[in-house]
Amino acid sequence: MAAPSPEVTLGPLYRADAPRCAELERILFPGDDPWSAQAFRDEIAIGHPYFAARIGHELVGYAGLAFVAGPPQAEAEVHTIGVDPAWQGHGIGRRLQNALLAVADEMHATVFLEVRTDNEPAQTLYASTGFTVVGLRKRYYRPSNADAYTMRRDPA
Repeated sequence: MAAPSPEVTLGPLYRADAPRCAELERILFPGDDPWSAQAFRDEIAIGHPYFAARIGHELVGYAGLAFVAGPPQAEAEVHTIGVDPAWQGHGIGRRLQNALLAVADEMHATVFLEVRTDNEPAQTLYASTGFTVVGLRKRYYRPSNADAYTMRRDPA
């Protein structure tokens, strides 16, 4: 019999989490320009909604959203979603994404994001929550020059 999955809690991402987020970025996005700890601290300081997924005290995932236009035609963009590879496949990314979308839906915001064209698991996750591909950004990610799809989700 398999052991039960550990309890994952979602809550705010703190400035003190920035080094762990940067560590995960380097693991998750090795061929590109991963975010630094300072980039995470800056996003939190600005006041963008950022969430942390924790198992006990260990940060195992993070996600962030930014509003780029306010009502009456609010727009937001998903800045990042990352889950420790050891914990992928346990629904943590979906829970983080749902937390971001709940914030966006409160503002009745259209949400945009970019995703690598070769990241099928992420594309599947996004499509399952209403995102559709609306464009292609050639050589979007640096320094790998990987292409990205732009995806959009209308307000719920």
